[in-house]
Amino acid sequence: MPFALKPRQTVLFIGDSITDCGRRGPNAPLGNGYVLQVRDLIAAKYPSLKLNIINRGISGHTVRDLFHRWTDDCIAHQPDWLSIKIGINDIHRWLRGVADQSVTAEEFADLYDKILARVKKETKAQVVLVEPFYMSNDAGSDSFRSLVMKHLPSYLKTVHAMSKKYKTRLVRTHKAYQTLIKHVDPEQICGEPVHPNTSGHTVIAYEWLKTMGW
Repeated sequence: MPFALKPRQTVLFIGDSITDCGRRGPNAPLGNGYVLQVRDLIAAKYPSLKLNIINRGISGHTVRDLFHRWTDDCIAHQPDWLSIKIGINDIHRWLRGVADQSVTAEEFADLYDKILARVKKETKAQVVLVEPFYMSNDAGSDSFRSLVMKHLPSYLKTVHAMSKKYKTRLVRTHKAYQTLIKHVDPEQICGEPVHPNTSGHTVIAYEWLKTMGW
C-alpha cells in the first residue's frame, strides 16, 4: 500500500491530552507526543512532502468539547486529512458521575456522528479515527480500572461504527496496547493507564503511520 499523504497536504490532529501533549505551552506547536513523532518520522522518510501538520488537541476534552469547538478548530482549517482521538475522558467522567461533564456511550455516539457529518459536508478531508485506549490488565475485580475495561468496548464500538459509516481509516491503538502489555510491564509505556510516556507515544505513532501505509 503506497503512503497515503501527498506533498504539501494539511494534516490536522485533534483530541484530548494525549494529542495535546503540551502543544499550547513549552512544547508548542505540536506537543511532545505522537503528533510530533509522526511529523518527524514522515520528514525522515519522505522529506520532500513538506506537510503542514496542525495539532488541536486540548487536555481534558471530551467529544462534547470537540462538538462545541468544531468550526474553529477543525472546519476552519479545511484539512486534507483529519485525525481524531477522543473518548477516554468521556468514559472516565461518566463512571465518576462528574456533574455536567460525563458523556454516556449514547451521547458519545450521537456527537461523534454529528462532527463527522460536518466533516463530510463542509470539507474534503479524509479521516483517520484513533481508538481510545486503556492500558490495564485488570478485567475482573471491583476496581475503577476494571470498570473502565468493562465499559470501554461500548465507546470502541462507536468508533468502529463511525469508521465504517464514513469510510475512514482506523488506528487500533487499544488492540495494540492490549497485545503489548501481555509481553511487557505496562509501566514501561505508561505510568498509569491513560497517559503514555515517550515509548507509549511511539506505539501510537507507529500504528498511525502503519495505517497510512508508511
